[in-house]
Amino acid sequence: MPQSYIERILRARVYDVAKESPLTLAPSLSRRLDNQVFLKREDLQPVFSFKLRGAYNKLRHLGEAALARGVIAASAGNHAQGVSMGASKLGVEAVIVMPRTTPAIKVEAVRGWGAKAILHGDSFDEAYAHAIELAEQRGLTFIHPFDDPDVIAGQGTIGMEILRQHPEPPAAIFVPVGGGGLIAGIAAYVKYVRPSVKIIGVEPEDAPTLHAALHAGKRVTLKEVGLFADGVAVKQIGKETFRVARETVDEVVLVSTDEICAAIKDIYDDTRGIAEPAGALAVAGLKRYVEREGISKRHLIAIESGANINFDRLRHVAERAELGERREALFAVGIPERPGSFLAFCRALGRRQITEFNYRYAADTEAHVFVGVELGGGKAERQDLLGRLQDKGFSVLDMSENETAKLHIRFMVGGRAAGVNDERLVRFEFPERPGALLGFLSGLGRRWNISLFHYRNHGAAYGRVLMGIQVPQAEHADFEQLLTDLGYRFWDESDNPAYQLFAGGQ
Repeated sequence: MPQSYIERILRARVYDVAKESPLTLAPSLSRRLDNQVFLKREDLQPVFSFKLRGAYNKLRHLGEAALARGVIAASAGNHAQGVSMGASKLGVEAVIVMPRTTPAIKVEAVRGWGAKAILHGDSFDEAYAHAIELAEQRGLTFIHPFDDPDVIAGQGTIGMEILRQHPEPPAAIFVPVGGGGLIAGIAAYVKYVRPSVKIIGVEPEDAPTLHAALHAGKRVTLKEVGLFADGVAVKQIGKETFRVARETVDEVVLVSTDEICAAIKDIYDDTRGIAEPAGALAVAGLKRYVEREGISKRHLIAIESGANINFDRLRHVAERAELGERREALFAVGIPERPGSFLAFCRALGRRQITEFNYRYAADTEAHVFVGVELGGGKAERQDLLGRLQDKGFSVLDMSENETAKLHIRFMVGGRAAGVNDERLVRFEFPERPGALLGFLSGLGRRWNISLFHYRNHGAAYGRVLMGIQVPQAEHADFEQLLTDLGYRFWDESDNPAYQLFAGGQ
């Protein structure tokens, strides 16, 4: 047990700038889950995130000479604002290196605290490398976002507050995990004072940094990470944070993007506050844990870690929240192309609310419908409805878990084309900045014809593209090498049934 952190946490200097955030009951969520669910409201900090605690504690533990030289940090948002505010409080020069993809609202927030913002690279890793280089060149002191004992101790004050605010030990505390500073600090304190309390980390399914490390018994570097919950989009857990976490964390729960969106809505329903995706991660993990374990009448705490969300992203959140709550199903349905088929199909759905209905003539014998249906009974009702439609003679494919269908195909129904040969379908993510789309297309070159293109942006740092490209069989190897060389995340969706039904060639 890392007992050395207890004294560090007790002596942490955070309250010059941070405040003791409230621990509030979430009444609606509590009723639905049949447990007492509490939210630790770190979204109410002056910079709308817990990151202020660790950043300021680190600054207060630097010597006068280090402060006089100035400090530097790399961040796409929350850590940047924490360092900037802390440096402003102490009258210290601060330089923040941020990816060029960082939304303007976050860049301006950093500059508003008097820090110098330098935009470099398309990712946190590139910004981080540049910040280290500048620190060496200019003699600046680097403030790490998570892998530092003073930063960990600053975050650990949250655990100290929770046990003071909730004197009876809760059954479990759910903590979002990126680099691990938050969970290491909370776990170090709570496990020392109340070892019976479970500390459960929560990560996105596509960014399982701590989960992978615990499974391997050592730190691992993920090849790629999902970008929706950008506040925890880290490829490798910190060295010191993993040393603490492997001794104090009971388990890690993984959740989907849709579950995170549903958790954002849950928090809004109970608090009228809007969490960022990483900020709602713990609530999503708490819900999945309750469902898996079947527990009730327990006291459970989730860290609502931040609220720095771009307004444009709320479109995507609202779009996916019902799916994450399993209150909506998406089906691809084959309907006989004859009079009265639509009426028969609607009668088979019963009195359920239809949330979406897209239709395109497919052939003389059958029409294909992309339909969204409101549910009240979750996954079990979805399976029941699927069986009912099939019993009525309809061919049905469940699209509720099909990412390409949810991101792209639902907006493209009716886009089938005749005479398109050798089409490969590929889904991409690329950094969102001026000229990015042009650069992306230039990288593809002119060798193959683009036969389908659908682009979506959700106010995030990365845009999403679905592209059809005509590639003869003999050139598949060259095409796949080009995809790898481009350096963007991609998925081959050529065999995706949603594409075959609604967007493929006839």
